[in-house]
Amino acid sequence: MKWLKRTVLVFLGLIGIFAWLNFPKLTIISGYASKNMASTVFIAHRNPTSIKENDNNVPMIKWADVKPADHGASASVFGLMQRETECIDGLGCFLINPGTHLDKNALKPQRNPKLLTLPFPFGNGDPKDTLFANVDFRHLEEAMDLAFSNPAIQKTRTVLVAYKNHIIAERYGDGFNENTPILGWSMTKSVLATLYGILQYQGKININERAEVAAWQNDERKNITLNHLLRMQSGLAWDEDYTSISDVTKMLFLSDNMSLVQAQNESIAPPTEIWNYSSGTTNLLSGLLRNTMSDQQAYLNFPYHELIDKIGMTSMLIETDASGNFVGSSYGWASTRDWAKFGLLYLNDGLWNGEQVFDPEWPAYVSRPTPHSQGTYGAHFWLNAEGKYPDVPRDLYSANGYQGQYVFIIPSKDLVVVRTGLAEEPDFDVNGFLREVIASIQ
Repeated sequence: MKWLKRTVLVFLGLIGIFAWLNFPKLTIISGYASKNMASTVFIAHRNPTSIKENDNNVPMIKWADVKPADHGASASVFGLMQRETECIDGLGCFLINPGTHLDKNALKPQRNPKLLTLPFPFGNGDPKDTLFANVDFRHLEEAMDLAFSNPAIQKTRTVLVAYKNHIIAERYGDGFNENTPILGWSMTKSVLATLYGILQYQGKININERAEVAAWQNDERKNITLNHLLRMQSGLAWDEDYTSISDVTKMLFLSDNMSLVQAQNESIAPPTEIWNYSSGTTNLLSGLLRNTMSDQQAYLNFPYHELIDKIGMTSMLIETDASGNFVGSSYGWASTRDWAKFGLLYLNDGLWNGEQVFDPEWPAYVSRPTPHSQGTYGAHFWLNAEGKYPDVPRDLYSANGYQGQYVFIIPSKDLVVVRTGLAEEPDFDVNGFLREVIASIQ
C-alpha cells in the first residue's frame, strides 16, 4: 500500500506544480472550455461528449472538467477557477465574470429570414443537380477524398465547392450535415467588415474618415481612420497570443465589453507604418458600428436585415458580449451552405438575386494588399497575392478562422470553396486541396 500512497502523493504533487505554474492561465482555460461547450450545445445542438472529445480536446483546454447545463455550462481545472457560462436565445452565450450583470430580458435581433423556395444559393430549396461539361467530377471527388484523408490529422468536418453559383461537391463528416451551424471564429471578422461595406454603399459612412473615439481626440490616435482599422494598420498596441495571458485572451474570456479593450491601448506607431493582426480592432469596429445606429435595437437588427437574412443565411448567429456588442472578432455561427452564400455574395461583387448589397468595387477594396502584411492581408480578408498557396491563383482571397475554418473566393475560376474542421496548416494541406479542386475544372 505504501507504493500506492507514494504514487498518489507524486500525482498530487504534479498537479500542484502544474497548477502553480499555470495558475494565471487557469481562468482562461476553464473560461474557454465552459464557453465553447455552452455555445456549441446551445447554438449547434451538438452532443456534449463529442464536444469534450473533439472541440475541447486541445492542449491545456483538455484539462478542464466541463459540465453542460440547461442554457449554459461550467468548467474548472482540478477544481480550481470555476467559470460559468449562461445562454440567451437570439444573443448567444456569455461567460460570467465578477460583477457581470446579464439581462435575461435584453433586446434581441428582430429577424426577417427569407425562406425562399428557390434553389441554392438564392433560396433555401435543394441545389440544382447541375452537370458542367468542363468539370471532371471524378477528379473533384478525389480532391474531396484528399480533404477527408487521414482524419486523425486533418480533422476535416465539412467541405463545399460552389462553381458559377452551383454546388458541384459537398461532403460532411460524422455528426454534421448541411444544417449544422459551424463556429467560424475569425471568419466572423470578414462578416463584420462587410457591414462597413454596406454602410459605405448606403452613404452613411466614409471609411477614410477618422474613427470617432473620444479618448483619442487629444493624442496621436486621433488620426486613425476606419480604413486603418479595417486593414489592421492603426498602429495601436495589441498582443494576439492565445497561449498566454494576453490582450486577446483577456478580451475574450475576462471582458464584459469587448469593444473597449483595443480603444484603451496606446499607439506604438503612426497609422500605416506597421501591420498588426488584432481581434481587438474588429471588436472596436463593432462598437463603432453601434455608435452609428439610432439605438440598440437598430444595431442588433442591422447585420441581419442588411446582410445575413437578406441573402438567406438563416442559420447564422453572431453572439454578443454581456454589454450587447457583437463579438465580430470570433463568434459567428453558420451552416456550411450559409458560409458558402457569404462567399458567393463576394464572388458576385455584392449583387444578390438582382439586388446590390454593397458597392461592386468593395471586393476589390477588401482584396487589395495592405502594406507591411507581405501580401497576405487586405481589409479583414486574407490574400494569396504573394503566392502563399503557390498552386492557386493569386486573386484568391478568403475569410479564415481558428483551426482551419475557410471561405475561399477565387474570382478567376468562378469558385467558392468552404472547408471547416479542427486543424489548419500544415496539418491540413490548403494548397494541395485547392490545387486538385481547381484542376478538376478545365
